[in-house]
Amino acid sequence: MNDDQRYRALSSHDHRFDGVFYVAVSSTGIYCRPICPARLPARKNCAFFDSAAAAERAGYRACFRCRPELAPGMAPTDRKRVLADRAYLRIRAGALSTGTAGALARELGVSERHLRRAVQERYGISPVELAQSVRLGLAKQLLHDTQLPLSQICHASGFGSVRRFNALFKTRMGRSPSELRRGLQPGRPANPRVELRLDYRPPLAFPELLGFLRQRAIPGVEEVDDNSYTRLARVDGHTGWLRVRADAQRPALRLEVAQNLVSSLMQVLSATRQLFDLDARPDAMLGNLARDPLLRRAARRTPGLRVPGAFCGFEIAVRALLGQQVSVKAATTLAGRLVERFGETATDEERRGASAALSRLFPTAIIMSRATANDVAAIGVPMRRAESIRQLAQAVVAGELVLSPGSDPERVGRVLRALPGVGPWTAGYIAMRALHDPDALPLGDLVLRQALGTKQSPVTSAALETRAEAWSPWRAYATLLLWQSSSPPTP
Repeated sequence: MNDDQRYRALSSHDHRFDGVFYVAVSSTGIYCRPICPARLPARKNCAFFDSAAAAERAGYRACFRCRPELAPGMAPTDRKRVLADRAYLRIRAGALSTGTAGALARELGVSERHLRRAVQERYGISPVELAQSVRLGLAKQLLHDTQLPLSQICHASGFGSVRRFNALFKTRMGRSPSELRRGLQPGRPANPRVELRLDYRPPLAFPELLGFLRQRAIPGVEEVDDNSYTRLARVDGHTGWLRVRADAQRPALRLEVAQNLVSSLMQVLSATRQLFDLDARPDAMLGNLARDPLLRRAARRTPGLRVPGAFCGFEIAVRALLGQQVSVKAATTLAGRLVERFGETATDEERRGASAALSRLFPTAIIMSRATANDVAAIGVPMRRAESIRQLAQAVVAGELVLSPGSDPERVGRVLRALPGVGPWTAGYIAMRALHDPDALPLGDLVLRQALGTKQSPVTSAALETRAEAWSPWRAYATLLLWQSSSPPTP
């Protein structure tokens, strides 16, 4: 888009461009999302930026009405920009709050200099400056939406120093955190709940997302009803629950987090956005896939369908192995047995405020790496599959396998396929959900082959791969559309 096209999009307040660009107004010194309800500025006063961080670096302050920190991000699809976008996903999950740029570069398989150059070209700033912008955005959101003490907001946002937090916040936002809070919440009573807003680009097929997750909910770990998703989780040593439901007033979800998880809020927010695919662009995806008549019909039936991600990549990978050659229901039963045998029981303090049905944590990679194949097979899986789970866990513990958005799908795929019993379908499914790769394809999937042929005469895997070339870079979305079209409608 050129700047004139961006200005027309700004004039229409089109949600499709929310998070795609930001507009800065020279007469006010403020930058906004294209959906901001403020009066339309004159064209001559507008400057456009690809990221909030770039607008901040140019000296503009975030708008308090449209709140740029809530804008959905951009799912990586352009292969030329994919390294920078993977780095952004890892930074948003706290990679530079707990580690260094050098460690992030090694995880992504490049030199630190190459990573810095890629991020600079994509976002106009360095990885460290991008991390600062992410931390400030989270801090601003917590000041708007919660009553957490300022010191707790500082650490939950990834800042190691309260002094540094206050100084940087005042420089970028034009006022200190305490001044902002007094202006936003005068006389507002304290509220112990931590509930945050997660914006997305509409439409979002939330009932269908819940239906997908409900079929696969692990007993004791997850609970899904018609309106919400709830689970127990351990993040960076902190254990608690989280609940996600729709916001009735705007295109957003509401995330409620137990106090125990506030210290790991950056990681929780990032994982939740990935789980519900809130950074997707339905318009771009449908514009590409609608060229295929079969997908066009499926998309009309379920507008706003997203690819469910993973709150924990290792959990999804184990679930994929358990689901080989069995039904979804049988795989859910096996996952429940695995949790019952190897998972830890949450304490009353860790479960406080959660449903009685939530009582256990999914076993960690360390626990599963120490189990024997006989131990794993005791839950009712073949010995070869038990060995696959054990070796998967060992690869994760050794750092050979990083199952999170931002990891290189090709490299992860090579490691996965080297494990016993892991074929193209399993590797594709893990890439689709754990890595959140929009172009992943579970090659050989029977439902896809039947959708392209018939139930009695499905097409071959080679024919599926050939047909799917036209769906790139959105093959994961095409997969979900065809899976959904083969299922009964969600009530």
